[in-house]
Amino acid sequence: MPKTKQKKQEILKSFKDKLATAKAVVFAKFTGLTVKDITDLRNKCRKEGVFYGVAKKTLLKKALDEAGFNLPLDGEIAVAFSEKDEVAAAKILDIFAKDHEQVKFLSGILENKILTAEEVKGLAKLPSKKELLAKMVGSIQAPVSGFVNVLAGNLRGLANVLNAIKNQKTN
Repeated sequence: MPKTKQKKQEILKSFKDKLATAKAVVFAKFTGLTVKDITDLRNKCRKEGVFYGVAKKTLLKKALDEAGFNLPLDGEIAVAFSEKDEVAAAKILDIFAKDHEQVKFLSGILENKILTAEEVKGLAKLPSKKELLAKMVGSIQAPVSGFVNVLAGNLRGLANVLNAIKNQKTN
């Protein structure tokens, strides 16, 4: 097999594997970004466990078709696969797009459902899994800390009464 054909087969397999394991996939246009901008975006994605890459349309289309997704793709396409957090890819690209107007959402995939560009933008506005877990822990912790404060208040009251009785007997 020629080297270029073998390389294409490897890329196709990589896309198929990522599509199979990703919780969310985001497709975006990125025309006009500098190499520095793309490197910066890749680094931000990598920190959050998101794979960001530029896709050859024919290979990406073939991987999508084989996975059962019929998406119209045109122009240069960037794809972000999020394997851990459903909103991470959309959130990172949305934040990046605020400073780089060349980046435009095209579509996405979430739980085997095709999303429009507007739905991807909505997904980006949702809190991340870390934020939701932090809110949940805070919600669980609030009643417990309130209960501890009530008990501590009762103990302080008892200590004050006992202290007042002691002072009364010593006088």
